[in-house]
Amino acid sequence: MASSSDTQDERNALFSFLEREDRDRSLSLPFVPADRRTALAALYAFNAETARIRDLVSQPMPGEIRLQWWRDLIASGASGGSGHPTGDALLETISHYDLPRSAFDRFLEARIFDLYDDPMSSRTAFEAYAGETQSTLIMLAAMVLSRPDAGQISDAAGHAGVAQTVGAVIRALPLHRRRGQIYVPADILSASGCMPEAFLKAEPEPASRALAALIAFGRDHDTRWRERVAAVPKALRPAFLPATLSSGIFQAAEKVGIGAFSEPITIGPLRKSWRYWRAMRG
Repeated sequence: MASSSDTQDERNALFSFLEREDRDRSLSLPFVPADRRTALAALYAFNAETARIRDLVSQPMPGEIRLQWWRDLIASGASGGSGHPTGDALLETISHYDLPRSAFDRFLEARIFDLYDDPMSSRTAFEAYAGETQSTLIMLAAMVLSRPDAGQISDAAGHAGVAQTVGAVIRALPLHRRRGQIYVPADILSASGCMPEAFLKAEPEPASRALAALIAFGRDHDTRWRERVAAVPKALRPAFLPATLSSGIFQAAEKVGIGAFSEPITIGPLRKSWRYWRAMRG
């Protein structure tokens, strides 16, 4: 049996990892009830662990093996002892809050897309990818915060997850260009008159049009979830906090234009916390 000091060390490692790998969500945790923070940190660290796999492997197959490790761990139903701080915390969270393991399986299946350079075929495909990843993460966080209320927010979570994913894609444009990877839906590129090669080269005229169309796509979903946020029970608001940053990302991307392809858009930690504080008071 792990000692209390071992447990505290694992908890510290979990929070330190999240602070390093996902500051957006790490900064949202002080707005979460204290008795739920470790559980949400586990969910968010799981997201960060799987999001970074592409950068830890040289080929897709080792990445798929890592994703399968997570699948096997979650399916095992074990309550700990994996030797992995995030893995153990996640298993404890799934067990304690009776989270649906099938949701994690779909999440991991969607993450396979990250390992390859295949194009995102359409807006519908993008929405499906976002739904199985970021929207699912919002729903799982909501189940931890207040299970009885979570069923009320699926529509808002769906739109918030898409907006959040668009924002993440915009912020990661320099990284994706280096990889030769395009998350922008092919139908958005086509409607903008921008060939994939021109987008990766950041050719100013077509790439700027494609970026503007992507922002419009993200802003539409951002508007839709915000229209529904009044119906979100206050207990569930913390699950949506990272999504509140999307509008600021879209605004910044419009301001810098083609520069977003070369330098990642950043939002300072104080500004993030201020946005979270305002959202919780709204």
